[in-house]
Amino acid sequence: MTRGGDEAPREAQSTDGLPPLRQVISDLGLKAKKSLGQNFILDLNLTRRIARAAGGVSGRTVVEVGPGPGGLTRALLLEGAARVVAIERDERCLPALRQIAERYPGRLQVHLGDALEADWPALLGSAPPGERARIVANLPYSVATMLLIGWLETEPWPPWYERMVLMFQREVADRIVAGPGTKAYGRLAVISQWRTRPRIVMSLKPDAFTPPPKVASAVVEFSPRESPDPPCSAKILGEVTAAAFGQRRKMLRSSLKALTPMPDLLLREAGIAPELRGEQLDVEDFARLAVIVGRFRGS
Repeated sequence: MTRGGDEAPREAQSTDGLPPLRQVISDLGLKAKKSLGQNFILDLNLTRRIARAAGGVSGRTVVEVGPGPGGLTRALLLEGAARVVAIERDERCLPALRQIAERYPGRLQVHLGDALEADWPALLGSAPPGERARIVANLPYSVATMLLIGWLETEPWPPWYERMVLMFQREVADRIVAGPGTKAYGRLAVISQWRTRPRIVMSLKPDAFTPPPKVASAVVEFSPRESPDPPCSAKILGEVTAAAFGQRRKMLRSSLKALTPMPDLLLREAGIAPELRGEQLDVEDFARLAVIVGRFRGS
């Protein structure tokens, strides 16, 4: 029966006492913007699974990028996050996020801005001694890789976060965890695996999102290595992998000329055969090359 005979029935409240996300989106007239890489997850049970994949957020500070109307935000708070610090570019989503903040007083801080330009330690402010945040996010696919590399290249290391649980296109997730000798293995795998232990913890089909993307997605967990071995400059490691994978079919003696005029000397010092290609080296090989390049440069 409709109220007053002419209103459609409203959906019941969700577990957290807030309206269902589908209703929130409808009431605010929100439509996902392709230009912002937006794809919303409306199923609170699914977003709670993602939140739990972070290894338990109860009592923790959590960073979220691109919360949109707040599906994952609500899940993180339901799972007990002490504080969620979210950054969102889309002003249209702020009313939905304000509604969540009112439901959880003092536990949600929303910053309007570009996550690529964020000063995370400054946004987080002072934390209890020894506490590091967790990053849990359904990343906008258009900037997901850039955000990840920024977090992986954070200095000083160990970083300001203790774990990351991030959503990517499945293809990107496969590149992150790829091993040597595979087509997916490249720069993203090397930097990810040198500084963290990445693993795919969940796969999602396109129909889990609104609107459905054209590709499958996956959630990747990153556990930082306290002391990456061998220790090298993350910046130089990026240069080495850019040269080695820039022309994948070339042998290292040729591809590394983009890095140094004496690639044979560099490879000999590292104990790596010059006839090999980048995809044949493991993560430790690349880090060793970066150490030697740094030594050659006196850095």
